Amino acid sequence: MLPDVQAASDVRGIPLDEVGIEGLRYPILISSGQGDKRETVATADMSVSLDAGVKGAHLSRFIEVLHSWREQLGSESAVGIADDLRHRMGSGRARVHLAFPYFLERLAPVTGARAFVEYNCAVTAVSERAGSSLALQVVVPVTSVCPCSKAISDRGAHNQRGRITIDAHPTENPTDLWFDELIDIAESAGSSPVYALLKRPDERHVTMAGYDKPVFVEDMVRNVAQSLRDSNHVEAYRVRAVNDESIHNHAAFAELAWTSAAGRI
Repeated sequence: MLPDVQAASDVRGIPLDEVGIEGLRYPILISSGQGDKRETVATADMSVSLDAGVKGAHLSRFIEVLHSWREQLGSESAVGIADDLRHRMGSGRARVHLAFPYFLERLAPVTGARAFVEYNCAVTAVSERAGSSLALQVVVPVTSVCPCSKAISDRGAHNQRGRITIDAHPTENPTDLWFDELIDIAESAGSSPVYALLKRPDERHVTMAGYDKPVFVEDMVRNVAQSLRDSNHVEAYRVRAVNDESIHNHAAFAELAWTSAAGRI
């Protein structure tokens, strides 16, 4: 019988908040709002609390739990991973953070040409004896046209690539919210979405549509905030918009955090 050193007792009387693994890259299948599952590679951080009398955590069990759930990642199963991990490890708290590229098929606005657009996303699930919680993050590329440049220029207006980051906590039922809704909200907040594939008629359409909808970073954050507050699926959020300015040597940003329970945070 091989000795189980991690299960030995510890006499120092010091509990640990988190013990686990981080930076593990692992293939997963993730549900999309387009009705299918997409294969991607997640970077996983997983941890549990450790009681004062326990020497260490069995790190192999983290991998076993992740592997057993790798083909069914959705909002409900993300919480299931954390619950499973907590019970397997006999801990009072477990946390699972998975970050990955999330691909959605997009149609070009005129020709309908199909291509996948990549969005950087993450899901964080926490399981405690008192209950579970879920947080979603999306980082969405957008195009923005400067309203000031448009107003003062005889011809054209400067535009730039930007990114909108949304961190959202779903309401009590986590299955009501997934990445697709947050991505759609972010894309609608800019002057135009970013596409992987555009033919000439599409490029003409995107250029003119963006010119007709100029927005500052402040506008984008407020647009997202308005949509999230109108949603019945979000109880707290943080929104950050950043523009990589095309005519300045700095970036511009705006940010807002809000929770339905106690006002802004």
